Amino acid sequence: MDTTTALKNTPLSAFHESLGAQMAPFAGWNMPIQYEGIINETLATRKSVCAFDICHMGEFLIKGHYKKSGLDRIISAPLENLAIGACRYSSILNAEGGIIDDLIVYRKGLQEWMIVINAATIEKDKAHFLKNLTPETHFEDPSCALGKIDLQGPLSRSVLETFIPTAKNLKYFTFCETDVCNEKNIVSRTGYTGELGFEIYASDSHIQTVWKKLLENKLVKPAGLGARDVLRLEMGYSLYGQDIDETITPLEAGLEKFIDFEKDFIGKDALLKQKKQGLKRQRFFFKSLSRRSPRHLHKIYLKNREIGLVTSGTFSPHLECGIGMGFASQALEIGENISFGDERIKIEAVVCEKPFVKKTSIKN
Repeated sequence: MDTTTALKNTPLSAFHESLGAQMAPFAGWNMPIQYEGIINETLATRKSVCAFDICHMGEFLIKGHYKKSGLDRIISAPLENLAIGACRYSSILNAEGGIIDDLIVYRKGLQEWMIVINAATIEKDKAHFLKNLTPETHFEDPSCALGKIDLQGPLSRSVLETFIPTAKNLKYFTFCETDVCNEKNIVSRTGYTGELGFEIYASDSHIQTVWKKLLENKLVKPAGLGARDVLRLEMGYSLYGQDIDETITPLEAGLEKFIDFEKDFIGKDALLKQKKQGLKRQRFFFKSLSRRSPRHLHKIYLKNREIGLVTSGTFSPHLECGIGMGFASQALEIGENISFGDERIKIEAVVCEKPFVKKTSIKN
């Protein structure tokens, strides 16, 4: 049976097919996984610039006072001091402190907000917001009508400046509303690859014009979700649904710095209790001592004793070895020898710091 019939296609699907992209299901969407190859696209992003179709992501628009609307209680990061034109990484939690989703908050005006969320969680996130926002708060879900392209790599700014001059003024985690190919759109500078990067939001009909404009530049290569996954893991960034979910708290996931314990938010009491009692599992990062790569749900061993699980693993073309992250039932020291695998085979590795790739263009 052809399972692709139930998948959603982004507005750029025809372009991917014409470029010979390998397509596969992801979060209910038919998405490009690779074009010329995951390793080539990963290296191109680190060295030059690549364009990614991220139209599957969700966006919410909210109008209301940050506190009176209930938004401040939903978002675990501080909103009061978020400047207009700035954005901030955060999460929404359940009452037990588990991560319903991780997201980025954009402050468009004094009482105007855009929330960018993961594709697979749009409906449950929407229900959570509507349940906890006050009735008079304006809430809109334009996810199905809004496209998004991520331009990532050290040359991304010079490419954008050719037709979006205001891009040169954007600092890390800021955005502007500006003319993009004769339509006013949001251009932001965040990224999930560890390189200098920008995001362009445009209507579904206009995003095709933007994609064609970007690929007219011979420096820009299209890249798929395969490279994006390697790039984010090389930086130690979590992927929702794989490294974090509703059973994992920000404290366990190493995301405490994105939590504002000075304000009230859903899940705060559970996190304070967990801080007091101590963590039963902790996030850690490791490198294989060979080219062999860890895989999701591989077991982690310390002196042949099982102590945890791998949540993400891949081959890093920059380090030329396997890299991964996971949870362990005990604290592990940097440089400590471990192994990963299963009962049949155990592959040697060493605990290390993140990010795996140290020198990038992200804050240039």
